[in-house]
Amino acid sequence: MNTPTLTAIFLTSALFIALLVLIAAASRHKKKALGALRLVGRMARVETDLQPEGAVIVGGELWRARLTGEGETLPRGSRARVVGAHGYLLEVEPEKQ
Repeated sequence: MNTPTLTAIFLTSALFIALLVLIAAASRHKKKALGALRLVGRMARVETDLQPEGAVIVGGELWRARLTGEGETLPRGSRARVVGAHGYLLEVEPEKQ
């Protein structure tokens, strides 16, 4: 192949890779720590057992969570109330019946 053809292939490939990197970077979803403060008082569904730490779903988003009570556990499928937040970790307590 001649030099202009190789240069065109190289530039096209480089642009395609750069476009893929931009799309991948734009598709990353990051939670904002400020949003956690708005979650206080909301109900959460336990996604993985809280023993005392696990995961909950609040407003359709998966969050790391920790039970506030010592020695407590909460099984998957239970409901909990968000009572606080430290960065990306929510503090929850079991739903009061």
